[in-house]
Amino acid sequence: MDRDNNIPRFDWDLSFSAVVSSPSIGTDAIGAIEFDPSGEILATGGIARKIRIYRLNSLLGTSRDDDDDDHVESCICTPAKLSSLKWRPDLSGRVIGSGDYDGVVTEYDVEKGVPVFERDEHGGRKIWSVDYTLRNGSALGASGSDDGTVQMWDPRNGGLEETVRPGGGAAAICSVEFDPLGGNLLAVGCADRNAYVYDIRRLVDPIFVLDGHTKTVTYARFMDQHTIVTGSTDGSLKLWDIANGQLVVRTFRGHVNSRNFVGLSVWRHGGLVVSGSENDEVFVFDKRWGEPVWVRGLGGQTDRFGSDRRFVSSVCWRQTDEDWCTLVAGGSDGVLEIFSGIRN
Repeated sequence: MDRDNNIPRFDWDLSFSAVVSSPSIGTDAIGAIEFDPSGEILATGGIARKIRIYRLNSLLGTSRDDDDDDHVESCICTPAKLSSLKWRPDLSGRVIGSGDYDGVVTEYDVEKGVPVFERDEHGGRKIWSVDYTLRNGSALGASGSDDGTVQMWDPRNGGLEETVRPGGGAAAICSVEFDPLGGNLLAVGCADRNAYVYDIRRLVDPIFVLDGHTKTVTYARFMDQHTIVTGSTDGSLKLWDIANGQLVVRTFRGHVNSRNFVGLSVWRHGGLVVSGSENDEVFVFDKRWGEPVWVRGLGGQTDRFGSDRRFVSSVCWRQTDEDWCTLVAGGSDGVLEIFSGIRN
């Protein structure tokens, strides 16, 4: 075997493109970053109780001296701190759903800036994750909460479809994601150190239990219909082959993660995984190797607690292109940075 084939290489020329500084340093940690279905609109949310909407083209080329307010397309004030955001896939970027610290799922009309749907079925316990899928032409939502449940619901009428209690419901649900390629699977990350995979057509029991982490599973993301990436506060990411059982194909290490949500996103076109880190760096992994192929520190501003507490709190790949990649990272200080790249 050619030894050079085992040396991690990065097939993309990824470089800094833009930064957006928060006007509220130290009180504006970014907990969620999401592109709309077109890939042209970017939404962020966090502890500042605001959903900020940006147009990507207006951000590119932004200097470090520019203020956030100069580039916000619109801003929606929310009643509680936000942990997650997700665009409704059936409404062409017109409605975005949020999960908050008060246990409420709220959908907002982005153009009007007003709530259009709300459900409060998690008993006031913090919601960590919200996601949607399309089924029979309409959206189906899911939310995971500190109450130990995953709830699926129809946003057209607010009716509860199903309630699932992974591992018996004793541990918090940190992540929910439907198969983004349209399959029938739902991946769940749980504080009991496991990830669970369900068939949404029959939610009685998980079809897979991904048991390999030693601490809370904070994220579970589909790389494709047969592969899932999980992230944990044990400081590792794992790539699972669910087509052949629950096999761990690869473990990714290098980033620092022992207590916080640092973000995890996969770019399916490029086979890339990105994680934030508690040392304020962004780590990009190629699914072929366990070592990072690209590491970049964020150049954000020092927060009011001092730079030693600043960390990357959210990351997101833009999914729409194949030969051009866009990565967005947000920090616990509220600073947003954008990186762009082309294939080498």
